[in-house]
Amino acid sequence: MIGCACPVCRSLDHRDQRLRVSVHLEVEGRSLVVDTGPDFRQQMLRAHIGQLDGILFTHEHKDHTAGLDDVRAFNFRQQQEMPIFAEPRVLEQLKREFAYVFAEHKYPGVPQVSLHPIADDQLPFEVLGLRVQPLRALHYKLPVLGFRIGDMAYLTDANQLPDSTMDQLRGADTIVLNALRHEPHISHFSLSEAVAILEDLKPRRAYLTHISHQLGRHREVEAQLPPWVRLAYDGLQVEG
Repeated sequence: MIGCACPVCRSLDHRDQRLRVSVHLEVEGRSLVVDTGPDFRQQMLRAHIGQLDGILFTHEHKDHTAGLDDVRAFNFRQQQEMPIFAEPRVLEQLKREFAYVFAEHKYPGVPQVSLHPIADDQLPFEVLGLRVQPLRALHYKLPVLGFRIGDMAYLTDANQLPDSTMDQLRGADTIVLNALRHEPHISHFSLSEAVAILEDLKPRRAYLTHISHQLGRHREVEAQLPPWVRLAYDGLQVEG
């Protein structure tokens, strides 16, 4: 067993206990999740989420999709398929990685899902009656999506936002943006890069997500930020 001397690992502050990134949204009576990482089951149980109406995927990397199998609990509870919304490329990757879910002759009890492709035209689409604006970003060279629903926008795993996305973000009340660490990274915004984007967009409030242990302790980092920019943490609840 390998021990860790990392100050974040050894911290007693619950805000420093960082699982893989995801967000649960409750909008107009709908319950949605963006991404199902390896910690999906643990996160849903911890948050006491008993109803899930749909899943949005930002991209196909395993730390955002590996927990998909655990939607079967919601299938059983709700007695219906789980709608999944993602770009066609991402849906094809899910079909390969979870081939048993999409087999012609399914094993009893496998997850039941329905696939809904997000078009590449970046026009708003509908999720269970909700208007969702896809937000294009680049994760190094990989195109990924963020989402804006009403006055809230969510973007993770990005290190470049085109001008069109910046325009779509303007006027948002709340923006969630990734900030991996202090040092530059090939595929994620650093802390200073993320803060600079937020200062340009000027939302009423912002939260930084996809935080690595390399960023440091929550309390120390947050003290360096503008008062309207906060570090997100596992279990954070925001109303608005």
